[in-house]
Amino acid sequence: MIGIELFSIDLPLWAIFLIVLIFVIVAWKIIKFAIKILFIFILVFLIMMGLDVLNVFDWIQNTISSFI
Repeated sequence: MIGIELFSIDLPLWAIFLIVLIFVIVAWKIIKFAIKILFIFILVFLIMMGLDVLNVFDWIQNTISSFI
């Protein structure tokens, strides 16, 4: 039988292929999730930069301090 002996268990070639395929699929899903989170952080950062350029935070701070 073609395969690998791992921890004194003889694994056939199809089992090794299946394990590698599952590992690749899970790794790809994790990478896709990380890319989505990165894009969300970049979008939030760009929105915050835009609000800062438009002096929205200064306006909010002045509005709040005028009430207090």
